[in-house]
Amino acid sequence: MKKDFSTLDKQLCFAVYETAGEFTKLYTSVLKPFGLTYPQYLVLLALWEHDRITMKELGELVGLGTGTLTPMISRMQEKGWLRKERSVEDERNVHVTLEKKAHNEKNTITERVNEEIQLCNIALSEYEELMARLNELHSKLRERTKL
Repeated sequence: MKKDFSTLDKQLCFAVYETAGEFTKLYTSVLKPFGLTYPQYLVLLALWEHDRITMKELGELVGLGTGTLTPMISRMQEKGWLRKERSVEDERNVHVTLEKKAHNEKNTITERVNEEIQLCNIALSEYEELMARLNELHSKLRERTKL
């Protein structure tokens, strides 16, 4: 007998949607004092890992297109988080580099995020399992489009 998934409470997509909404609220409240949005935080995370990369590389890392990324980077530059500079070797490339402010605030921001996540009572083993399962689900969804 086939299981009935036609109700809202049985929809995996709805559970993911609701969970994403709660994460958005959590990150919005944590990042607000720093004047950052969640997508801007993702940009900082990527640059803390790979400073001085091209806009194209940054977009690939955070999963954003240039139409979204370009104005965001401009706003972050205006607020002193980073700078963008055209490559002298190839004018088509724009490199994004962290400013001192981003380096100075890294520990404070990441500590605040970690504190909020810990308030959710997610054990490290549970966190690792959730990450593994979500990455696996993400891969399966991407593979579907290749068929």
